[in-house]
Amino acid sequence: MVFLEHTRAMDTDEDWAEKIQQEENDRYCSHLGFINHLSNQEKSGWKASQTKFTTGVRGSLHVNQFLTRLESLGVKNKNKREAIRNRTVQKTLSMSDMILKFFFIALNSKIEWTLQTLPTEIANKNIERFNYTSNHQG
Repeated sequence: MVFLEHTRAMDTDEDWAEKIQQEENDRYCSHLGFINHLSNQEKSGWKASQTKFTTGVRGSLHVNQFLTRLESLGVKNKNKREAIRNRTVQKTLSMSDMILKFFFIALNSKIEWTLQTLPTEIANKNIERFNYTSNHQG
């Protein structure tokens, strides 16, 4: 059994990844110990481990560590591991961009302008919510 965790962490400090790794180790240490203890006691043969993928909110990650962990999960093809890494960084940056756009909405209340820059499906949902609350608040 493998606990998988993908964390998007603030990557402004030089040692950001090490801090997050330690937090994740601390978070799951008792779970892993409990599962492994019970497995040994019951002689079930189960072994629990933890595989962590940490990406900074600005898209940074430790490349070798990331690729090695993918390989440990069975992704043996180097090109596929690299494609997963690239996609992870792309999606992280895309998510950060979207968060900043929503932050702009919250700060400036310029809903019409900001919704134009968001993906259509998200913008439409927010327009529907805005219209609903405007119409129902009297």
